[in-house]
Amino acid sequence: MRGHGELLALLASLLALCWMAAGTGGTDRHTDGETARRALIQRDERPAAEMTGANGWRQEERSLMDVLVMDDLDLGVVNAIEYNNPRTKRSPEEDPTGTAKDAKAKKPKPPKPTKKPKPPKPTKKPKPTKKPKATKAPKPTKAPKPTKKPKATKKPKTPKSTPKPKPTPRKHTIEEEEEALRRELGWDDKPDLGPSAVTEASVIKPTSPQPFVEVTEPDLRPRSREQSTTEDPSIYLPIPEETTLPQVVVPWYEEYDYVDLAAKKEAEEEEKARKEKEERAEKQRKKWEEEEEERRKQTPVYVEPKKCPPLGVESHRVEDDQLLASSMSHYGFSAQRGRLNMQGLSDDEDTAYGGGWCANTDEKDHWFQLDARKEMEFTGVITQGRNSEIHEDFVSSYFVSFSNDTREWTVLHDGYAEWLFYGNVDKDTPVFTQFASPVVARYIRILPQSWNGSLCMRLEVMGCPLPKSYTSENEVVRTDDLDFRHHNYKEMRQMMKVINEECPNITRIYNIGKSSQGLKMYAMEISDNPGEHETGEPEFRYTAGLHGNEVLGRELILLLMQFMCKEYNDDNPRVRHLVEGVRIHLVPSLNPDAYELAYEMGSEMGNWVLGHWTEEGYDIFQNFPDLNSILWGAEDRGWVPRLVPNNNIPVPENTLNGSTAVETRAIISWMERTPFVLGANFQGGEKIVTYPFNMQRPPRAMGGRGGRRPPGMDHEMNEETWARIQRQNEGALRETADETMFRWLAMTYAHSHLTMTETQRGSCHADDITGGQGFINHANWKPVVGSMNDFSYLHTNCFEISIFLGCDKFPHESELPQEWENNRESLLAFMEQVHRGIKGLVRDKSGNPIANATISVEGIRHDVKTAPTGDYWRLLNPGEYRVTARAEGFTSQTRLCMVGYEKSATPCSFFLAKSNWDRIKQIMATNGNRPIRLVPKPPPKPTESVDTSQGNDGVAGPDEEAAIPSNSERLRRLRIMRLRRLRQQRLREGGRFPVPAPTTTTTTTTTTTTTPPTTTSEPETKSTLSWYDSWFEVDSSSTTQSPFETELFEPEATVDDTFEYSIDEY
Repeated sequence: MRGHGELLALLASLLALCWMAAGTGGTDRHTDGETARRALIQRDERPAAEMTGANGWRQEERSLMDVLVMDDLDLGVVNAIEYNNPRTKRSPEEDPTGTAKDAKAKKPKPPKPTKKPKPPKPTKKPKPTKKPKATKAPKPTKAPKPTKKPKATKKPKTPKSTPKPKPTPRKHTIEEEEEALRRELGWDDKPDLGPSAVTEASVIKPTSPQPFVEVTEPDLRPRSREQSTTEDPSIYLPIPEETTLPQVVVPWYEEYDYVDLAAKKEAEEEEKARKEKEERAEKQRKKWEEEEEERRKQTPVYVEPKKCPPLGVESHRVEDDQLLASSMSHYGFSAQRGRLNMQGLSDDEDTAYGGGWCANTDEKDHWFQLDARKEMEFTGVITQGRNSEIHEDFVSSYFVSFSNDTREWTVLHDGYAEWLFYGNVDKDTPVFTQFASPVVARYIRILPQSWNGSLCMRLEVMGCPLPKSYTSENEVVRTDDLDFRHHNYKEMRQMMKVINEECPNITRIYNIGKSSQGLKMYAMEISDNPGEHETGEPEFRYTAGLHGNEVLGRELILLLMQFMCKEYNDDNPRVRHLVEGVRIHLVPSLNPDAYELAYEMGSEMGNWVLGHWTEEGYDIFQNFPDLNSILWGAEDRGWVPRLVPNNNIPVPENTLNGSTAVETRAIISWMERTPFVLGANFQGGEKIVTYPFNMQRPPRAMGGRGGRRPPGMDHEMNEETWARIQRQNEGALRETADETMFRWLAMTYAHSHLTMTETQRGSCHADDITGGQGFINHANWKPVVGSMNDFSYLHTNCFEISIFLGCDKFPHESELPQEWENNRESLLAFMEQVHRGIKGLVRDKSGNPIANATISVEGIRHDVKTAPTGDYWRLLNPGEYRVTARAEGFTSQTRLCMVGYEKSATPCSFFLAKSNWDRIKQIMATNGNRPIRLVPKPPPKPTESVDTSQGNDGVAGPDEEAAIPSNSERLRRLRIMRLRRLRQQRLREGGRFPVPAPTTTTTTTTTTTTTPPTTTSEPETKSTLSWYDSWFEVDSSSTTQSPFETELFEPEATVDDTFEYSIDEY
């Protein structure tokens, strides 16, 4: 029992030692195996002398047995290493005995499912040249690196890997064992030398000493320290073969499997390529990580988003068929009404012109789509609410999506989710949404998500065309080297200064006044003699900036300054003719304060009214004195032109004090000191040309005290006929006396413009009202009171029209070249119309100019005045006209003037003789300024007749009727008699002095007009009219009386009418 316990203790100790050996073997597997191999080599390298003698065979046998024992020990070490590290593989040079293969054959790894292991090659032998050298000791601490590391599934296996059962085991002889050892050691190529030779070759010690290597493994026997000797070269000498044992050696190269080597080489190359690829990927990954880390460390730099101009939704460059919507609430709120700054004509739901696009809220999905017709770079969207005075409808948030075929839509994403943009907070202020990066697409959709009130919106889309290497057919190519950009006040002044320095001989800069904020209203004069009015040279003006947010006219005038300066220096004959024949005044900004406000907001960002008024809140265009009411009131009373002139109507007192802007007073003063003949003011928001009257004349009541029906219309008239007559005369309530001339001027600009007559799309905010002509009477379009055009026509000699340049009040800079091309010819052609008509001088017999003389044209009830230098200009269409010149203290003169189609005006001058008007004034003063009645000799048989055809009393004899030369003379006499009767009634009621009884007066008149020999000569005769008869003009404009002419010249007296008669009033 005691022995049994000792045996158990011994086994426990052995197990502990084995466990410790296994722990240390895991760390020094390669070192222990190599140390064991070196110990085996040192043991076998003994002197050859020990192998000889009587005990030679025993020693040989013992040596061979030791080799086998050491081989078994080496095999156990190698198996332990391979077991602990399955991935470690050994080459044939490192395992000459083939025990590693046997060990792997005993414990094979399962093959990969995708590859089938190759069968073992039993005839394969290792190369003899790769036999391990016994004389060279490797380093003990470093395991030799394997030359190749083939895959386990492709490694050939020896026949011993699959043990076969032996039916008849027998004992091997020494020769068989020796032959097996040679085969395993790779010594097959050497001749068989017999047992003694083999033993001698295997135990020869080298002569060179080698360092002592201690085996650290616990399972090896302790060895005595032996000094290694150097390698003996005799072991490499050839040993003669024994003739008794002949053996045929097969060449080693015939036993190699070259197919397996090629597969191994290919596998190695693939493995190498895979490793290189992994290394490159790892390097790239590290590089990216480093760059990302550097980016994180650096301060982020803000990148300015790309800015693009608007596509033209507001300016109508985007046509109606390019706009589409999911639905509409009413036919007046379609997608075509969804343009930025679209103005609604009414808040009524039944109107056909709503103030924006409104969707049907019953629908589930809502969208507004724009087709660019080609791929564009979309960079942003500008949104706005519905234009309405009572509704507050706008979109507060929306998505944006894009497509190239309208089938697949991509919603704009911000990297985390769909990008929800915030819209408007009120209905008027535009809100601009900038995309982080441009999006290339053809279609863009706005997807409203939330809204206030009804779902209504107006918008503009920003985008750039893709770069291209060719020029499209309709693309504008700049031909003029001009500055196409917007200029603020400082830049405008600098631009004008540069032009003046470039063309100092034809330009002059001056200012017409200051704004309410103290900014000067600069003007540039372009003439061959700037700074001085030349006799016979007409004055022309272009003005812009009446409304500060309508900026296109401002830039066009600046471009016109540059163009005329450059072309004059380049000897352009057309420009030279204009400069030398016209004194041109160009004013780019009449409201500089409001422009600066609109300029700060920028293009598309100001609403419809921002910058429209002055700083004080005035609309300059409608801030002029109302002279229309004065004229029309005087005409209703028959005071024109005797008491109230039909031109140069004076401004009533105290009109320019309280309710007139500072800018307006400066403009009026500029008009009065410069004898302008023709002019135009530029505005925006519509594409149309308008002419006066801008104010509509109020209709007169037909009936009562002031409205009797005309003669011949006393019979009963049905309502339809009366309404038709009123419609026929509605035009006369808006027309001026120069209606045909104004129509020609408006047509000149509109038809010279490249796109103004393209009205098939309608106007900017409604249908076309011009009939395709591009111009219209302003009162027929939008009547206004106190306009600049009406004031200019009634207070001065200037004919002025308004030119509305486009739907977009503040176009983008990129649109300026196109707008210049559209308007350049119109600007020049309209200036040339200043020479259309007649011009001349009015002088006395001594040749001195007569200022403020009146020039009247027969048939046109609008006169003009001469300038201080005595010259005048009267715009007339081609034709034949009878023109009369009158001046105080001079006898009037009438001429027949012909107007042709020449480029210059027709000369028509007058020489007036002095009259005895001063002497008449002295006689009147001696009689208390009472009218003196000159009664000629009565006819022999006077008869009294009453003119019942006119509904008034009159006195005339038969001889007098025979003496009347024409119907116009008869009408003149009837007016005189009516005025006499009215005067007598007034005098009786006032009781100022007794009035004599009415007497019959007969006057025989023969009137002849003398004209200069320039046109037509007529025999000159002296007039025998009474002096008071010359007070009244003969209206020979028509030989027939219109139905309303009786009312015009038959006003009934009212109690408020007071008359102070004096010779000066006539």
